[in-house]
Amino acid sequence: MKHTFLLIAILFFFSCGKDKVVLLPEISHSEITEILDVSPAYLFYDETQKDSVELNRKNLIVTTNWLVNVDKRLTLKQAIPHITLLQEKKRNSSHKNENAKNYFTCNDISRKNLGFIEFTDVFYHVESSSDYFNKNSNLKPSESSIGINVDFNNSITIITPDSDPFIIQTNKENVINDLKKVIPDTKTVYLNFNSALTFQDYISFKSLILSLENKSIHISNNEFIY
Repeated sequence: MKHTFLLIAILFFFSCGKDKVVLLPEISHSEITEILDVSPAYLFYDETQKDSVELNRKNLIVTTNWLVNVDKRLTLKQAIPHITLLQEKKRNSSHKNENAKNYFTCNDISRKNLGFIEFTDVFYHVESSSDYFNKNSNLKPSESSIGINVDFNNSITIITPDSDPFIIQTNKENVINDLKKVIPDTKTVYLNFNSALTFQDYISFKSLILSLENKSIHISNNEFIY
């Protein structure tokens, strides 16, 4: 399936006799640029009712790769429950294909085409990582792990097991270099996102933070929406 056709299909969705539009989140670069054997789901933003969100999953086939197209204007509070619902649908299916993955569809502005971010193994928790680990004492993070809280105004709070939280004020261009300075030896990073952030905010930081991952730094597949 050609990307140009996919882009039209994503932005303009025909349903119940009227066109609906999904504004895809933008990323500066994506490592994943092509996916075969796909079926789509759509999360729509309603301009007339800003607290409203609509999920269309009619065309999802559980044995295929899923392209989840989320309008970038939705907040995480609106979008994450529907995304979790989709994940559980595939994970609990008796007909699932272990090789079939889930991806967020984005506009890769560097290539002027589609890019994709995989989230197959991500587990979303509607609380902070600190609260989660406090309630689950048997799941305490290691001493080498940290939490990263992404909030408004490019504010990032770093939480370490052996010191008080501290805030770094940064921007999207500098976030990777700034984070490298404060987590050079960390093995596991737990990501926390304010639930009022837009899906565009989430994808922007997620795509940048994922580039931190290497042999010594692991980004946990547990993400926390607080």
